[in-house]
Order: sequence, then C-alpha cells, then structure tokens
Amino acid sequence: MSTIQSFIKQPLSVSVRSTLRGAGQVMFQQSAWTGLLFLVGIFWGAYECHTPAVAWGALVGLVASTVAGMIINEDFSQGIDGLWGFNGILVGCAFPTFMGDCWQMWTALIFCSMLTTWVRHGFNNVMAPWKVNSLTFPFVFCTWLFLLASRYMFGLEGDELSKPALAVADATQGLDTSFGHLVIYWLKGIAQVFLINSWVTGAIFLVGLAVCSRAAAVYAALGSAISLGLAVAFGADASDIANGLFGFSPVLTAIAIGCTFYSVNWRSALWAVAATVATVFIQAGMDALMLPYGIPTLTGPFCVTTWLFLLPRYQMDRRPEPDHSDWVKDIENQENK
Repeated sequence: MSTIQSFIKQPLSVSVRSTLRGAGQVMFQQSAWTGLLFLVGIFWGAYECHTPAVAWGALVGLVASTVAGMIINEDFSQGIDGLWGFNGILVGCAFPTFMGDCWQMWTALIFCSMLTTWVRHGFNNVMAPWKVNSLTFPFVFCTWLFLLASRYMFGLEGDELSKPALAVADATQGLDTSFGHLVIYWLKGIAQVFLINSWVTGAIFLVGLAVCSRAAAVYAALGSAISLGLAVAFGADASDIANGLFGFSPVLTAIAIGCTFYSVNWRSALWAVAATVATVFIQAGMDALMLPYGIPTLTGPFCVTTWLFLLPRYQMDRRPEPDHSDWVKDIENQENK
C-alpha cells in the first residue's frame, strides 16, 4: 500500500494530528498540542507585526511538505511523527519575510516546502554513516538557494533581504538593558525560531513546549537567556539583540543537546551550556560570512553547532554506541529507561 493511500485511509483526526506534529518537531516535540500552540503563536505574532503572509505561509508550507511526503511515498511512520513538515513550515515563514507578497513567491514557497521533504531524506542518507541527522538544514539549504535566486529573478521581489555589505555591527551602546526590556529580548529570541518578532509569541512557544516537555521549555528559556547575556557582554549588534536575532539558534541547540539527543542529567546539562555558548559565536561568525551576500544565516548556526557536539558521540548515559540519526528514537529510548 502506498503512503498516500495509507494516509487517506486514516481518520481525519490522525492526519490533522500528524500535520500539527510537523510544527512541533521544529523544536523536537512530537505533540499535536505543541504544534497547535506554535501555530497560534505564529498567527498572533505575524498579525501583531502586520505581516499576515508569514502566518499563512507557515500553514501552507507545513501542509505542502506533508503532502510531498505522501506523494513520494516516504516512510509512513515518519509522517505520523510529523517529520515531513518541520522544514516546510520554516520555509513558509521565511519566504514572506524576505520576499514580496506576489504569486511568484507563493508558487516558489509551495515548491520549496515540498522540496525540503525529499532533500531531508537525501541529506539523512548522506549523514547516516556519521550517526547524525540533517536537522533543519534542508530548510536552510533550500531557502538559501531560493533567496539567492531572488537576486537574479526579479519576479520573486527579494527587496526585504539585507543589502550586501561588509560586516560592521552597531555596538550595544544605546541598547535599553532595563529588566523589562531584557525580558522582551529574551522572549523574542524564542519567537524568532519561526522568524516572528513578538515577545507574546515567545511566551506562547514556551507554554507549547511545556505541554510536551518541561525539560524542553527549560532549555529553550536557558538557551535564549545565555545567548542574550553573551550578545550584550560581547557587544553584538544592538538591533539584532533587541529583535531576538541572537536567540533562536541557541534555543534550538540547547533543546537538542540538553534533552533530545542526550538523556537529561548533569553531564548533558554542561554539554548543552557549552553548545549554546558556541552557537552564539558561530552565529556571529556566520552572520559576518553571509552579510556580503545579503543572505540570512537562518538556523544554519544551530545545525553546525549541533553536528559539532554530536559527532564526537560522547556517552552521557549508559547507552552504548550513541546513534543520533533519529531524534524520535532517542527520545523514546530515554522515556523507556
């Protein structure tokens, strides 16, 4: 039986639940309720910022990448776990953020979202010998290519991209570091995982994480706090700090290392803190690297750092031969201990 036939024969509630899990899996959560809260946060923040296309793009990208998994007969169990959709929803957030709201953009969004599903399969095959997963890199890789294409295909209207320039940051002088503003920057760092510039969205995301995993919520909060502190202490770009742009990759890294690929214990906690710190500097370096092209780093710093901290395959618990090629399996192993 083909994958699409298997999905069609499932009750509608199963298909909806699997699609919503795709939103949750952006932060490694296999929960439809978490995915639903993430979508609520996206819609709230997008409409608050007067960018409704980002919210609808997220929904279209999520559905398109999930449908792609059915069409190309991907592993049915991965569709049920929501692993087809998490790259697509990020594409759906990115395209309306960086490109104009036109029919060409929406056509490219649907195709690129679907593309991430089979690109993910290919990248996972390449990385399998090293026992790691492609994470969100299919989204990063495909979006980079389409954003670069918008520099040459003017129908895509890439006017929202940064202008190519040399890396010269505005120091944190003039940044309001009062407690209330720091809390806003901290919550925005969590919201920016989905390219949403809203502290309310960040708070909703924390609730969504806590619904599925309190440890994930704690590590998300910790990751954003560490990145904020380092960005201020080391004089990063004031505008980036205020908009939470130093937070989203460290948030993902903290969740990945702290409670997804490793069991929750003091060793993995120290490893997660080290990885989060590294992510901040890797993000600053990648920002400088990409700025001459006017292309955002997206979640690239998270991917690079997480690979660097998974490839040594250190044992943080009693499990022999760590294999981090499938985080759903890693989480299930932890729950069965």
